[in-house]
Order: sequence, then structure tokens, then C-alpha cells
Amino acid sequence: MSIKWVIFDAMGVIYEVADDVSDLLVPFLRSKNNSTLLKIIYETYIKASLGKITSQDFWKILGYVEEYPKIEEEFLDNWYTINPEFTEIVKILKNKYKIGMLSNDLKEWSKFLRIKFNINNYFDIAIISGEVGYRKPDRKIYELLLEKTNTKSKDIIFVDDKLENLRSASELGINTIRFIRIESKTPFCSEFEISSFKELLEVIRNFF
Repeated sequence: MSIKWVIFDAMGVIYEVADDVSDLLVPFLRSKNNSTLLKIIYETYIKASLGKITSQDFWKILGYVEEYPKIEEEFLDNWYTINPEFTEIVKILKNKYKIGMLSNDLKEWSKFLRIKFNINNYFDIAIISGEVGYRKPDRKIYELLLEKTNTKSKDIIFVDDKLENLRSASELGINTIRFIRIESKTPFCSEFEISSFKELLEVIRNFF
């Protein structure tokens, strides 16, 4: 097997919190005494993460017209944390592989966070749902990954914390590794399961 690419999910892998809506965005809005219904928050987020509306439109719908862009900067600056092992391990992986990001996110938020944590230069490619109009586990976003990397599926490792995302990748022949942060009863099981970037490095070295 000749691995050429290692592709990372963002939330729950590179960044420590797995669900940035329920675990970060909703608590942030509640701290602002925002009483917007959860249904509206989720629906608006999905639209923005598919590129159907901008991040400015997102905040406007939630009632923050004058506060933008400061409210977005406050949220992204203070509520996200990066996995402390990521930078160390990705530097090692880059010596042998090309590195990519495949993330469901607003394009503006993804760009901001990559710059904030000074990790943008580690990625040879970043496919963000808000830029391409597809969200994992939609098969189309994985087909786009194969097209953009110009690589056979067997030559890619994809690391994600959500089994439904890994299942879609696996169905296309992509090698999958699950980064475990929460338990799931989804019947599909990834080829490998890890709980740290150091474990990831060992799996790649020993099995690929």
C-alpha cells in the first residue's frame, strides 16, 4: 500500500470539541441571552455550512446586525481549542505525506480558525463544505476529494470522529481511522480507532 495523502476532519479531531453547534455556538448564544430556538440555529448553521448564506447573513438571521463582525470574532477567538498534539504530529507526517482537511464548516469560520491557530500552511488542500456546497457524509464531497487530490482512494487515509462520515469514505475505498471522543452505537466500525495523534502516528507507521 502506497499512502500519499492523510486527510483530517476538523471538529472533534484537529479541534477538541466535536459538535461546534451544540457544544460551542448554542452556549455562546445563551451567554448573550439569545433565546433563538434551537431548530432555527441548526437550520441556519446548515445553510451557512453549505454556502447558501454567508457568515454575515448567519449572524444577521440570529439577530446580530450591528454586532457583526465583532461577535463572530469573539466567538471564534474564545470558544475553540486545538488538539495540543496536532501540530507536533502533522509536522512529522508532512515529511512523507500530503496533508488535507475535509470539514463541514462555514468557509469564513474555517479560514479564520486555520489562521488563528497558525495551521493553514500544513494543508496541501482544504475542502470545506461552505465552499463546495456538500456536507459529509454526502458521497459527492468524497468524490470531490478524489478529484482534487488526483489520487486513488486506496492511497488516502481519512481521519474523522463520526462513523457516518467514515462509512461514506470507506464505501469509496478510502482507508479510514476513527478518532474517538464520544461513544457511538452506529453499527459501522472503522478499520482503526485511536484516541490521540500519537496513536495515529503509530497506526500509520505500523499498518500503512
